[in-house]
Amino acid sequence: MAITAQEVNKLRQQTGAGMMDCKKALEENEGDFEKAVDYLRKKGAKVAANRGDRETKEGVVLAKTTADHKRGILIWITCETDFVAINADFIAFADSIATIALDKNAKTKEEILALSYNNDITVGDKFMEQVGKIGEKIEIGYYEVITGEKVAAYIHPGNRVSVIVGFNKELADEAARNVAMQAAAMAPVALDKEGVTAEMLERELEIAREVIRAEGKPEDMVEKIAQGKIAKFYKESTLLNQEYIKDNKMNVLQYLQSIDKGLTATAFKRYSLS
Repeated sequence: MAITAQEVNKLRQQTGAGMMDCKKALEENEGDFEKAVDYLRKKGAKVAANRGDRETKEGVVLAKTTADHKRGILIWITCETDFVAINADFIAFADSIATIALDKNAKTKEEILALSYNNDITVGDKFMEQVGKIGEKIEIGYYEVITGEKVAAYIHPGNRVSVIVGFNKELADEAARNVAMQAAAMAPVALDKEGVTAEMLERELEIAREVIRAEGKPEDMVEKIAQGKIAKFYKESTLLNQEYIKDNKMNVLQYLQSIDKGLTATAFKRYSLS
């Protein structure tokens, strides 16, 4: 049967699939629109199955907050190649998923996939459509949520590094963003000393001991020097103890308390593809 350009365009608008794929889907299903949509989803599932062992190290990392800045999300939508990651349509798709996750207060990746996409299909089904359209494996690779009296989000240009930071009190958007940018630039491993795990601490100590021994220091001095290096580690690698990048005469906590004596960051999440 003859398939009109209007029908092809309608299917293309709903699914995002290519024009020829939409035309074929309609022809294979004798013009039945819903069956054509299912056909394209199944195509996506087949592509996903065929590419199940592929690595998805590229993608888009986004951060968003609610309008009242009380909750923020950080999400990585994965793909296989940077060619797809920089595509405007893929970035828009990732942004739409982030918006749905934020608006629906999703707690996990699994919850996001079960949510409705445009009141028509689930997010999981939309992913299958996109796999069929793009020809690459795509997934939700990372997802975190934090809440606070104020939550700030920062996305570094290029969508490869994003941060959300929670605070215990309200503060100006610019100051909150400054701390989020600090976390993006300086890659802290924890909020403060208490956030450093025992495993992480022991790993840093062991590295320090090996370096000290390699320098030929006496064995009875190794532990004392290693503990000194840990103090430096805290200063360089925990957000509140890092030198504030806009004024190295103070650390981040001192910067916050120069705004309000009781102000501090309570949590942060950072994800980077670099």
